[in-house]
Amino acid sequence: MPVIHFTLNGKPVSVDTPLDMPFLWVLREVLSVTGPKYGCGVGVCGACTSHLDGQAFRPCIHPASSVEGHQVTTIEGLGAPGLHPVQQAWIAEDVAQCGFCQPGQIMAAVDLLRRNAHPTDAEIDAAMSDNVCRCGTYVRIRAAIKRAAQALQQANGGG
Repeated sequence: MPVIHFTLNGKPVSVDTPLDMPFLWVLREVLSVTGPKYGCGVGVCGACTSHLDGQAFRPCIHPASSVEGHQVTTIEGLGAPGLHPVQQAWIAEDVAQCGFCQPGQIMAAVDLLRRNAHPTDAEIDAAMSDNVCRCGTYVRIRAAIKRAAQALQQANGGG
């Protein structure tokens, strides 16, 4: 089998795997990185959302070959060595119920705040609409994103 090389959560990784294997399976089954969840397997629910070179992507619909030479960040590597402000806001707003979708929700929220530091309610709803939460914690997710946006603004010297 071919070997693919990429950076996972800041560390170089080489994996001997079929190039067409969904990358989510490489993460979960080969590397035992289980933060990204298997929800739908077709890129619809967002439970596996992670970052590829700093942008949100769905590992369930990307083949292993697509990460060759790239940087992948999962929820496990997001705030290392501590918690990312979005993770802190998630805790402060008590967002999680069952928790299954939360890694994907958090990774999508980080991507949103990278692109838009001050999202409106409508922008948050639009950005997060592709991440499904069966528990319906959308109101708390929106509150956590607003809290994180404020924390990031303060950390960057803003008001």
